[in-house]
Amino acid sequence: MHPPSPRNPRAVPLVGRRRWHATLALTVAAALHPGGGGAAAFSLRPPLEQTRRRTLSPRAAADDPAVLAVAAGSATELPTAPDPPRRRFAIHTPAGSFNLFGLYFGCLSVGLGAVWGVALTACSLLYRLTGGRVDRARRIPVFCSHMWGTLLMLLTGSMPVVENREILTDFYKANGTAMFIANHNSWMDIPFLCSTIGWRNYKIVAKKELLKVPILGSAVAIAGNVVVDRRDRRSQIQTLRSGIKWLNDGVHLCTFPEGTRSKTGRLNPFKRGAFKMAQSADVPIIPLSIVGSAEVMPLGWMFPVVRSRAVPGRVVVHQPVSTTNKTESEIVVEVRESIISGLPEHQRPIP
Repeated sequence: MHPPSPRNPRAVPLVGRRRWHATLALTVAAALHPGGGGAAAFSLRPPLEQTRRRTLSPRAAADDPAVLAVAAGSATELPTAPDPPRRRFAIHTPAGSFNLFGLYFGCLSVGLGAVWGVALTACSLLYRLTGGRVDRARRIPVFCSHMWGTLLMLLTGSMPVVENREILTDFYKANGTAMFIANHNSWMDIPFLCSTIGWRNYKIVAKKELLKVPILGSAVAIAGNVVVDRRDRRSQIQTLRSGIKWLNDGVHLCTFPEGTRSKTGRLNPFKRGAFKMAQSADVPIIPLSIVGSAEVMPLGWMFPVVRSRAVPGRVVVHQPVSTTNKTESEIVVEVRESIISGLPEHQRPIP
């Protein structure tokens, strides 16, 4: 193992030509790094692997293209993100970690969430009494959810910096409907995405597991968001139909085509369901590059650990990609290249 790189004293270069070399190197690096052994429940010192952007387990490292590229000799060191702001106090539990800022964020979200829950219950009652004939596009629960999220983000300084917002302003003036597609590597991606879209009626393609989250699950169901069970082929087909229907009705759709959060922070391959929806409805796709969300809320933490402005968290809006007279593969490539162009080096996929 070589000594740390002069450019990044914490980065441990990896050598070797086989997968197990990379796995062994990262295992030793984690053992030698101060704090790398983790922390017991309710420890007040944050483990180093949770204060950095991502620390890979040996199993994850063995499947990470960046690690494999290093092991193959095509790269000299594992790309890493900038260290997030230091957190002087943290509590670690089996369910996850949180610091003082996270405690404030969590308490505020629960307090505002109580009002949010009452509003959602009223919406649900309204739809039951009217048989769904009132507010067919389910704008009211989307407004309530957006109000909750906006207040929470403003009061905690968690609003992202939005670059190229004028693209959305011009698009909305033309009364266009779009599919919004973004990269995904943190829970903060959802509020970042929603705050960027703004006060519009939109639906999110959400995984079925979110229905189990208190209040959030109710919001997903009552607002008519598109829910998919990734293990059920029939559910996937129904998701396509629901998504196409919303787009045809003039409602924006949002999704993360990677299918799940990236464990390494780099962009993963795309699943094609979202592109099929946009192409079938003949609506453009607006790519979004989300930057810094995983520094705001790293893997293993229950709440954000720092204000978004301190990182800063950013959302880069790209020009709409037309789906007319193009093959699905051409659309995927164009959207993916747009998203990559707005990402920093440590979030880009290894070629």
